Amino acid sequence: MRSNLHNLVLMENIYSLEFFNNFLFVMALVCVVIFVALYFVDAGYGKMRTEKWGPAINNKVGWFLMEAPVFVVMLYLWGLSDVKLQMPYFIFLLIFELHYFQRSFIFPFLLKGNSKMPLAIMFLSVIWNLINGYVQGYWLFHLAPMYRPYGAQWVLSWQFILGVCIFVIGFIINLHSDHVIRHLRQPGDTNHYLPQKGLYRLVTSANYLGEITEWLGWAILTWSWAGALFFLLTCSNLVPRANSIYLKYEQEFPKEFNRKKLKRIIPFIY
Repeated sequence: MRSNLHNLVLMENIYSLEFFNNFLFVMALVCVVIFVALYFVDAGYGKMRTEKWGPAINNKVGWFLMEAPVFVVMLYLWGLSDVKLQMPYFIFLLIFELHYFQRSFIFPFLLKGNSKMPLAIMFLSVIWNLINGYVQGYWLFHLAPMYRPYGAQWVLSWQFILGVCIFVIGFIINLHSDHVIRHLRQPGDTNHYLPQKGLYRLVTSANYLGEITEWLGWAILTWSWAGALFFLLTCSNLVPRANSIYLKYEQEFPKEFNRKKLKRIIPFIY
C-alpha cells in the first residue's frame, strides 16, 4: 500500500514536470509569433496608442493593474512552498519582487500627464504577467526543489554572481532611463523631444535595454529554462516595440538621427 502510494506521487510529479516543460515550449513558440507580429502591428500603449484599441483608462491605474498581479502571484507561490527562507530561494524572491514592487507601486505614480492605456492592452498584459509569474514561481519554489535543487552554495556560483551583477546593471539603467523620459518636458510644455541623456545617447529605447538586461541577468542567475523563457518573453515584446519607437523618432527628428547614428535598443548593433 505504501509502495503504491509512493509510486502514485512519483508519477504525479513526473507528469507535473512534463506538463511544465511542454508549457515552456508552447510559450516559447508564442513568443516567436508575438515577436514577428509586433513588427507589423504596434502595441497600442504609450507613444503607439491609437483610438483603434478601444476604451482606455488612466495610465497610472493601468500600469498598476497590469504589473501588480505578477508581484502577488510570485509571493503566493513562494508562500505555498516549503522553501520559505532557504537560500538561495529567498534571494530569488527578493530580486524578482524588487523589480515588480518598483513597477507596481512606485513607477505608475511617478508618471506625469494624463495619458491613457487601452483596456485591451491592460487585460492582455495581466494575462501575460500571470502566466509568467506562474512559470517563474512554480519552477523556483515547487519544481526546482524536487528536480534540481539550488543548494545554499548556489549564491557562490559564477552563474549567480554574474547574473545578479547583470540584473542590477539593468535595473539601474531602467530606473535612470525612466527618469530621463519623465523629465523631458517642463510643466505645461507639450512639445516632443528626443531623449539625449544616459544611454539615450546610443539608443532610442534605453529603458527597454535596461529591462532586457535585467531579465538576461535573471536567466543567468537562476540558470533555468523558466528564466530563459522570461528573457525571451521580454525580448519578444520590447525589441519590436523599440523598433516602432525608433521609426517614430526618426520621422520626428531626422537631422538628429543622421548626426547621432542612434540604434534601437542594443548599442552599436541594433
